[in-house]
Amino acid sequence: MLDLSNLRVTFTTRKGPVAAVRDVSLHVAKGEALGIVGESGSGKSVTCYALMRILDRGGRITAGGVSYSGIDLCAASDRDMQDIRGREISMIFQNPRAALNPIRTVGAQIEDVLRRHAQATRQDAREKAIEALKMVRIKDAEARYHAYPFELSGGMCQRVVIAIALACNPRLLIADEPTTGLDITTQKTVMDLIRDLSVERGMSSVLITHDLGLAAEYCDRIVVMKDGELVEEGAPGQLFSAARHPYTRRLIAATPRQGATIRDLLPVEARGPLRKTDTEGAPLVQVRDLVKTYEGKSGPVRAVDGISFDIPKGASLALVGESGCGKSTTSSMLTRLLDPTSGRILFEGDDLGAIPARDFARNPRRRDIQMVFQDATDSLNPRHTAAQSIAAPLSGILRISRAEVRKRVDELAEQVGLPHSLLHRFPHQLSGGQKARVGIARAIAVQPKLLILDEPTAALDVSIQAVVLNLLADLRAELGMTYLFVSHDLQVVRMLCDHVLVMQGGKIVEEGSCEAVMTTPTHPMTQALLAATPRLPETAFQDTTMNTQGVAQ
Repeated sequence: MLDLSNLRVTFTTRKGPVAAVRDVSLHVAKGEALGIVGESGSGKSVTCYALMRILDRGGRITAGGVSYSGIDLCAASDRDMQDIRGREISMIFQNPRAALNPIRTVGAQIEDVLRRHAQATRQDAREKAIEALKMVRIKDAEARYHAYPFELSGGMCQRVVIAIALACNPRLLIADEPTTGLDITTQKTVMDLIRDLSVERGMSSVLITHDLGLAAEYCDRIVVMKDGELVEEGAPGQLFSAARHPYTRRLIAATPRQGATIRDLLPVEARGPLRKTDTEGAPLVQVRDLVKTYEGKSGPVRAVDGISFDIPKGASLALVGESGCGKSTTSSMLTRLLDPTSGRILFEGDDLGAIPARDFARNPRRRDIQMVFQDATDSLNPRHTAAQSIAAPLSGILRISRAEVRKRVDELAEQVGLPHSLLHRFPHQLSGGQKARVGIARAIAVQPKLLILDEPTAALDVSIQAVVLNLLADLRAELGMTYLFVSHDLQVVRMLCDHVLVMQGGKIVEEGSCEAVMTTPTHPMTQALLAATPRLPETAFQDTTMNTQGVAQ
């Protein structure tokens, strides 16, 4: 159905032309699910943007060809491509909220696609749009038809994007990181939905992802890309059990899994001894009967419903659960960004919950609690350099001199492994891993006692995630900090944390040591989270100690 032959895509930059895709040849058969895996910058998305002819202005196809059902897409006119996009080939973009128009209802946006491709008239467009919402298993589709994107959860927005992509019954669906930012059970629901609809319609699909487990579970065949080139391909079982290319083997080794230590995720030559963290018995934080209530359309809603727990000094406590379970609300109350409705937050015996959030910025305790946010890009000021972002809490909270700030920024950059040459760059000039390091450096700048980590590696490639997780483990031991790690990835939690709390519906439904909870879970919610985690075949990890020298760091 789809055939790419020696495709080359070049971007014009200030420093000259850059080849983002180099001589890539691949094919997709009718009804086949192809996975394209690799890290950020490997050329996965650019390859698919090129075949759909939606490259940025600076990008162009400079060599090779793309054939779809006998049609030369490189030679097709813009008008023909407008007809092909949506009707024949559809795409699910990485960020569903950015892909949807914020000032139009989701029903109207589905109607736009249907009417553009003559799949509906003005009279029956509403009925067909509601049918499209039902097709992607959206409950109460008639009511959701009138909703705006900001009124829907991330998982619901992703389903709407899928409904738009499938509205015109395309023959090929391209899904670009369709589960980034979704919790583990919603991810499984979305991927099962895509797979089921593909089977029902005999539709081909291309899944772009950096999650090897996801590709192994949902794809018939996988190609691995690195630096714009296709380096390896094969069926999941064969590819991951007998990977030939060092890059593929490195990606496999960096994937969190049961039985591995946090150091096992790094290349052999980068591993060193992991210093044991001293955990004192005395609690640093004591949470008692914490409640947060919001006013909903049908009455008050308890986002956090009377939870209690302790965080010992020097410990790393995980808070896990699905989106909407109350994890982020709890962490926002602990950082005093949000006021609790009732309950107590004791920090070294002081009741911080009694201090209004609006006044806490001026409280001496502000420096003791810091946060690393989920999205490193959104949490950094786009107009500030890396050095300015790291310096902000130093001048704002510690109020030290400029000379001391500069010295401390240099020390922090070295501490988190951020090259000094990058300190004068803006966020858009940094990679995901580099932005994560800036966020961590900013958070530890004032030497907090408690560091709250809200999904700090959720959107990172596996090898960058491995480096960041090891950095966090080393900083905890070096600085004696206490962690509250908010996540939905139990494999990551197992490696970084000592104790875990599982939340559902605002309540803590299970708790215990990470090993005990994940080996013998007792609550259905914990069991569902573990069951939904995509995994590579066990044979993939039979030799994770292979030498990966020669692979770019």
